[in-house]
Amino acid sequence: IVWQTPANPDYIFRHGRHVRPYYFEFIAHVKNRWAGKTIVDLFAEEFKGRPYDYYVAAVQAGRIQVDGQMVSTSYRVHSSQKISHFLHRHEPPVLACDVQVLHKEPDILTVCKPASVPVHPCGQYRKSTVVGILQAEYGLAPLFPVHRLDRLVSGLLILARNPTKADIFRQQIESGKVRKQYVAKVVGVFPEEEIVVNANVDYDAREGRSSVERGKTACTKFTRISTNNKQSIVLCEPVTGRTHQIRVHLQYTGHPIANDALYHSFSIDPMCTNCPDLAPKGYDEEPIWLHCVRYSGPGWEYECPYPAWA
Repeated sequence: IVWQTPANPDYIFRHGRHVRPYYFEFIAHVKNRWAGKTIVDLFAEEFKGRPYDYYVAAVQAGRIQVDGQMVSTSYRVHSSQKISHFLHRHEPPVLACDVQVLHKEPDILTVCKPASVPVHPCGQYRKSTVVGILQAEYGLAPLFPVHRLDRLVSGLLILARNPTKADIFRQQIESGKVRKQYVAKVVGVFPEEEIVVNANVDYDAREGRSSVERGKTACTKFTRISTNNKQSIVLCEPVTGRTHQIRVHLQYTGHPIANDALYHSFSIDPMCTNCPDLAPKGYDEEPIWLHCVRYSGPGWEYECPYPAWA
């Protein structure tokens, strides 16, 4: 068994993009507060995704090691030791969409990110990411994302091809020299005049959502592009860059993204087996109607085509 991610994963396209399961080594180093705990108790208390009996069996089988060596289930760890967890990794599927390369330069790459695909390795995703797909299918590596898009958001993504160029872009973004534009399809008739929302955004990592009136200062400008008197297409220009900022600010205006289950209040029927989850399993893989169309800064501008729904 080779305990590493395959350089070129075997993607399977069947009701989405899947990665063939692979062996992988998760590495951590013992924190001071973990020192003195048995290896099994440490994993059971700190990594609660699996039952206690699994960790006992994993230690006995050598799938959990300390400093590269097998240990007993009663072994007590010491600060700074390397602990490894070897397992057969199954990544969740993403939508079966290509990552379209829009513009390619020696030090910059721009692509159209499909919804449902994370930008870079995170959580359960490693190879089903924009960076992973570009490496596997286009041979493009290394890549350094200049900015992020939420997993369910589509559109323009800028990636630097070296750390120096990435730092230049990030400095421009942090200093407020970069203009960002998105389009969204929202509920109702959005006001015709420009709306500026200044409402703090507080992201709760445990809940996976943001709320307003607390947290960090945030500002977004909204301009209606069109409406059919039931829904509206809105240009969104975030001045700041908080997690879920556009989504929660649109909810704050009373015009949430029309298919955003996280920030759109649906009616709940106590007799319905899907409520309060709002929709059958799999709904959270549907693209939300939010798409990045343009980034521009000092002497540069990159664009992405509008989506079909806009």
